[in-house]
Amino acid sequence: MTDIDAIRAQFPALARNIGDAPLIYLDNTATTQTPREVVDAITDAYYHRKANVHRGVHTLSQEATDAMEATRRAVRDFINAPSAEEIIFTRGTTEAINLVAASYCSLLSPGDEIVITVMEHHSNIVPWQLAAQRHGLRLRAVPLAADLSTLDLDALAGMIGERTRIVAFTAVSNVLGTVNPVRRIVDMAHAAGAVALVDAAQAIAHQSVDVQAWDADFVAFSAHKMYGPTGVGVLYGRRELLEKMPPYQGGGEMIAHVDIERSTWADLPFKFEAGTPDFIGLAALHTTIQWLTRTGLQAIADHEHMLLRRATDAILDMPGIQLYGDAPGKCAIISFLMGPRASAYDIGLLLDQMGIAVRTGHHCAQPLMHVLGVTGVVRASFAAYNTEAEADAFVGALARIRRMLRL
Repeated sequence: MTDIDAIRAQFPALARNIGDAPLIYLDNTATTQTPREVVDAITDAYYHRKANVHRGVHTLSQEATDAMEATRRAVRDFINAPSAEEIIFTRGTTEAINLVAASYCSLLSPGDEIVITVMEHHSNIVPWQLAAQRHGLRLRAVPLAADLSTLDLDALAGMIGERTRIVAFTAVSNVLGTVNPVRRIVDMAHAAGAVALVDAAQAIAHQSVDVQAWDADFVAFSAHKMYGPTGVGVLYGRRELLEKMPPYQGGGEMIAHVDIERSTWADLPFKFEAGTPDFIGLAALHTTIQWLTRTGLQAIADHEHMLLRRATDAILDMPGIQLYGDAPGKCAIISFLMGPRASAYDIGLLLDQMGIAVRTGHHCAQPLMHVLGVTGVVRASFAAYNTEAEADAFVGALARIRRMLRL
């Protein structure tokens, strides 16, 4: 990054200590910290234009509505969607995927098939399980290749058939860091007449997400993983599919007309946005996109990959540390275990005592853990505000733990 100190100054949390040690925040895959200007946008909206959107004629309501719809247009531009009407606001990636699983799958027939992969987050597994149970569908999972880092695309080609209706997969593994060939997989789905849903939660802050270049039918992501507010997410859906799908939830905002016996639905995107949205968080998402665009996704990606290479090269020189995920071009995620006597939880606690925040456990990816033959791993992940000194301190902390464990 051109001025890492200026970037870090925008994130007050990075100035705090954990015990006697300065915080080194390496839990960015779970959630990123939020820059001051995004928090200021939340505060400004609460203080000056907190009024419900779309239904009020007074000034505050109109201002709040304008801010929310400006965000919708900003998201459209950020992911290169054809229209703002194809941008559905949700509470996060999980709700976005649940929306598609509940609504689109209601159009399917018993015996139809859904294909996912073993490297999915639970939020891209469980909704399809529920839909399969509800509608008599078959759920299939693409295995890993022999390298235990990438998907077996030959197996995927063999799984997609005439009964395949949906192929749902992650753009980037939240454990392995693997960047999947999105367009290739989408093309495989389309060749069989299936639709493709891409979980972009781990991609949205680390690479350009272009839904038209991907030719994806659905794309889901969360604001809190892209330096934005919590509780806000996005579903992009191809218009012709969204038009066919029934509402996901009922209530205010998503209706055109209501009688006691029946109702008719609002036009897109409001058909899928029942109730009062988090219009405060959505206004701040616009500021988040402006921050990301100004900082530069490519500059962020280059910086993260530099940190990844620096830390990984040092760790590879340390006996007793097992790394998981070495696909070429992977995202800046390091998942590992240390020796037979130390659990991921123990390592995480020791690192926390040194001021280093990492994530431990199965990372909502238990099927992947079964394939890897472990119950959990330690995961460190880099972001725009991490520094070379922090990467070196992380490696140094691992060396200290190795000595403690006598590895």
